[in-house]
Amino acid sequence: MNRRSFIKASSVVSVSASTVAATACASPKSENLENGVAPFVDDFALNELTINDLQQKMQSGEYTSEAITKLYLDRIDAIDKKGPHLNAIIEVNPEALTIAKAMDQERKSGKLRGPMHGIPVLIKDNIDTGDQMMTTAGSLALEGHKATQDAFIVAQLRKAGAVILGKTNLSEWANFRSNRSTSGWSSRGGQTRNPYVLDRNPSGSSSGSGSATSANLCAVSVGTETDGSVIAPSSHCGLVGLKPTVGLVSRSGIIPISHTQDTAGPMARTVTDAAILLGALVGVDPADAVTLESRGKSVTDYTPFLKADSLKGKRIGIEKSFLEGHEDVVALYKLAIDVLKKQGATVVEVELRKGLQETGGAEFTVLQYEFKDGLNRYLSKANAQVKSLTDVIAFNKQNQAKAMPFFKQETLESSEAKGDLTSKEYTEALAKTRSWRQRIDQLMTANKLDAIAGTSIGPAGCIDLINGDYDTGFYFCPPAAMAGYPHLTIPMGTVHSLPVGLSFIAGAYQEGALLAIGYGYEQASKKRVRPEFTRTLVAGA
Repeated sequence: MNRRSFIKASSVVSVSASTVAATACASPKSENLENGVAPFVDDFALNELTINDLQQKMQSGEYTSEAITKLYLDRIDAIDKKGPHLNAIIEVNPEALTIAKAMDQERKSGKLRGPMHGIPVLIKDNIDTGDQMMTTAGSLALEGHKATQDAFIVAQLRKAGAVILGKTNLSEWANFRSNRSTSGWSSRGGQTRNPYVLDRNPSGSSSGSGSATSANLCAVSVGTETDGSVIAPSSHCGLVGLKPTVGLVSRSGIIPISHTQDTAGPMARTVTDAAILLGALVGVDPADAVTLESRGKSVTDYTPFLKADSLKGKRIGIEKSFLEGHEDVVALYKLAIDVLKKQGATVVEVELRKGLQETGGAEFTVLQYEFKDGLNRYLSKANAQVKSLTDVIAFNKQNQAKAMPFFKQETLESSEAKGDLTSKEYTEALAKTRSWRQRIDQLMTANKLDAIAGTSIGPAGCIDLINGDYDTGFYFCPPAAMAGYPHLTIPMGTVHSLPVGLSFIAGAYQEGALLAIGYGYEQASKKRVRPEFTRTLVAGA
């Protein structure tokens, strides 16, 4: 199914600059001057530092958590709200420095909670925090809504000693509002930009998490995914992103789309950081029954899986369809395959994506039904002014100028028109989407595979608030998304300064194996590059 039909992959520029968004993109020479102003000089002290780097600096006394948190807050003010104006942060946590001070005091007294102790983390604005920050999914209809308690994963982060730095902007309603939406835009937060080329999209729906983490506004961040919303922005923003098995990470306290596909996941600049953050997020939650399936299948420390020679002896299925298409992307893919071979992996060409045509529109049908059911359940217990999907639709119509200035709410309305989860249309569609578990399992068994690889998604497209997102090709997210299986993306290189990721998918609860394979590839290739906040790509040599 075409990603544009429901969960988009594009974005950029703030609303105030929207009049030039459709014409700003060109190609292929970088241009960093803006109105005669010299290029932004990025000399941030914490650039590209990992969780382990930050822990070492806190342990040595060079920095405290409070000092690190203050540096990131200043960075947000300088980069996100001024300077390149990424607009990735929808709200900073007024309690961040207080939390950091408390973590410093614990460290001073000899108490260390683990590798996340004192580490600043950004989380997506569809995840509840029981504090002074709002949870709105980027929607004006939810403006002012403050949750009464933390989402389970936020409680896990606090337990691990993380500093909740703030919340990131996202594609409104996690990109489930319109068939002509622009990823990274929300009526509350405006438009998020891609830090590599500012008039290109960071993808979505975890747009702010992707842009912010890549731009070093935090150590790591948390995104959520239904189909591509962690993987696509991670790929577009030069990050490591992991969509876990549905059931490994709790969804309670997260504004839902689909109870069969939703999950939160780590977004980081390295595989090691993604593994560390994943360990802090996992846990069985009585409020999310599907997590009961993860008993005995998860660990709280995924770093032991990370070995430089982890590709040796592995069999990797290579998605054959990605060997054709945009020549520059195909070239990156072929180079990545060569790396896998040189590191001792056996590669086997496979065709997984061809089955997507058989699935037809089943995934979108499932999401419509589950979105209506899940959102109504969430809103019925929330402190928001709207109590149902019907109320959200009515609010948007009454506030069209602010809530729907560029695109409307066709997806909200079509979801509202659906029946309940006993509908024959729903159950038949769900059977089709769940068949992807068997498809992936059979393909891996038949070829004795440890993982299946492919290009995550093509290079970032231009922002177009008038026409919406457009397909950049090579999209590899639907099979793992519909199956509820884990999906990892690693930077594979750049095309005209725009990052492209390499994906690895596997069966249920194979996060450790995927992280091992991803680490082996990352260490052998080293394709992560820091963004330079280029204003646009212009024609000419």
